[in-house]
Amino acid sequence: MKRIIVGVSGASGMPLALCLLRHLAAMPDVESHLILSSGARAVLEAECRLAPEVLGDLATVSHDAACLGAAPASGSWQHDGMVVCPCSMSSLAAIATGAGSNLLHRAADVCLKEDRPLILVPRESPLSAIHLRNMLQAREAGAVIMPFMPAFYTGADSLEGLMSQFCGRIFDRLGLPHQLCTRWQGGEPA
Repeated sequence: MKRIIVGVSGASGMPLALCLLRHLAAMPDVESHLILSSGARAVLEAECRLAPEVLGDLATVSHDAACLGAAPASGSWQHDGMVVCPCSMSSLAAIATGAGSNLLHRAADVCLKEDRPLILVPRESPLSAIHLRNMLQAREAGAVIMPFMPAFYTGADSLEGLMSQFCGRIFDRLGLPHQLCTRWQGGEPA
């Protein structure tokens, strides 16, 4: 059984978080742990007209972001990695500097200190020099910076298809077997 933490912060991109959690929920050998920030609750309502319980129902376990005593706050709690999707610039800054104030930030900090996979899916455009420096600092600390940049060679003809392909790439980084990605096979363009 793989144990994966999914942090959802208050950036635009809630459909991507939903897609990620749906695919994780379909994996019988994955136990998902959701940490939903207070900002994410507001963005989920604004973008998807959904209550936070919808995301919680897709996860195996939901943790209160204000509870710094929850299992993901400790390095002794074993898990196989964390994804922050979407990752707000505020959460990115907190993670990059180790100045977190909630369970999402602390769980990401634990991943870095314990050398566990941490994937950040930043959602902002355009990026300021501050954002870029924070991304570099997080990368240098061990995080993988993975903005939602779909692979158009797959031929996906819907947003759902592009998001699923991207989720497959996240699962590749976490070592989770899946059938979501169309793999590049090489060859000459037509």
